[in-house]
Amino acid sequence: MQRIITSTALVFAGALLLSGCATSGGTEASPSADSCEVVRVEVRDVSNGAQNAILTVTDPTELVAYLDELSERVDALDEQAADDTALADALDAFDEKIDAASDWAETLPTAAEIEAGAEIDAEAQAAQTADIQTAAVKVTEVCTAE
Repeated sequence: MQRIITSTALVFAGALLLSGCATSGGTEASPSADSCEVVRVEVRDVSNGAQNAILTVTDPTELVAYLDELSERVDALDEQAADDTALADALDAFDEKIDAASDWAETLPTAAEIEAGAEIDAEAQAAQTADIQTAAVKVTEVCTAE
């Protein structure tokens, strides 16, 4: 048991070092660069989570709830970015795509219908994920330009 804990701790520490989270000394990024990095990471996580959930949906009710949670996470980021109009606008557009995906998910067949063989329109599914990805890239571009 002790070996597993030690190995896990070493792997985690290595991941922190590789990601730059455990750096000491040297030059530090400016606060706005740090906050922008937080936004980029969170948007990437939300985007990936939303796209994966849309592509693997088995219960539309759960998908709607999950997308609504993701939308709340984006809203929280948007509140933090209120001073930066371009970033706030990009986050609003990203949030709109998450909300649109949630609205789309409400039109899907029920979990029982999907289990019974009802199919989800693959083109509509791909369009939802593409819209989310495009909006996420825009947030990253705005953040990178700062």
